[in-house]
Amino acid sequence: MSILVQSNPLVMFLQFTGRSGAGKTTLAMRVCALLERRQIACQVIDGDVYRQTLCNDLGFSAADRAENIRRLGQLAAQISATGQVAILCAINPFDQGRQALEARYNALTIWIDCSLPVLIKRDTKGLYRRALLPLADPLHIADLLGPGDLYENPRQAALHIRTDHCSIAEAAQQITAFILAARQQPAAVPVHGIH
Repeated sequence: MSILVQSNPLVMFLQFTGRSGAGKTTLAMRVCALLERRQIACQVIDGDVYRQTLCNDLGFSAADRAENIRRLGQLAAQISATGQVAILCAINPFDQGRQALEARYNALTIWIDCSLPVLIKRDTKGLYRRALLPLADPLHIADLLGPGDLYENPRQAALHIRTDHCSIAEAAQQITAFILAARQQPAAVPVHGIH
């Protein structure tokens, strides 16, 4: 099975999708560092950061989440058009939103996957602990994508990385190798995965 990539393989827009805490931003930063060692310019568009600026007027309804992704996708496409590798890191929970970026911008979807029990154990931001509190608790959050809200697993991703089965270093090497291979192939890139 394969997916089409951009007609110009040097124009590359990757969307990292996955639940909160799966390692999207950590991996994107590591991948950018590896690419820059090879003189390949790279920029990370972190959904959490842009929630404070470009998307600070949006909430967490389905419509607002879709608008958030639309704006971030447009920004990533503009960056990739300059010849940089653009990596968009956002939960982007709905397959429809991910497919829209694939169709409009030829974005390649990288699924950063981690099992919910491992995410709850890691809980790097303390969000899962709060999501699992009783509804009446003032610290409870109801809109965390994971135990309390919907995350649709991608039906087809260009690359599937399991951060509960490999180290960040191994995953970053896998993604970097995928990017380097895609930049050399103007036609199609095979679907890969770490399981």
